[in-house]
Amino acid sequence: MDVIDRIKEQLASNDVILYMKGTPDFPQCGFSGQVAQIMQACNAKYGSFNIFEDQEVREALKEYSQWPTYPQLYIKGELVGGCDIIMDLYNKGELQKMLAAADSVAE
Repeated sequence: MDVIDRIKEQLASNDVILYMKGTPDFPQCGFSGQVAQIMQACNAKYGSFNIFEDQEVREALKEYSQWPTYPQLYIKGELVGGCDIIMDLYNKGELQKMLAAADSVAE
């Protein structure tokens, strides 16, 4: 399976997935940490992928998404954006609605 197929499979397998540096419990950059905190504040159910564990996915995802930086949040296979966009959506209350529409909020 080539790397793009692997990315597509990850997106199909997770209604919400965060590609980040590190893990939600141990983020390895401030921006990834901020998004993980926002997801926790939203009580979101989501998958995560540590881009440091797979260099091939790390590079291919930039091309796939046309987004050069990490973290990258996807909901229902669509790129939502990086840290600044996620923070803005959260502050406006829109991220919470997007997560609820994806049925990705823990009870």
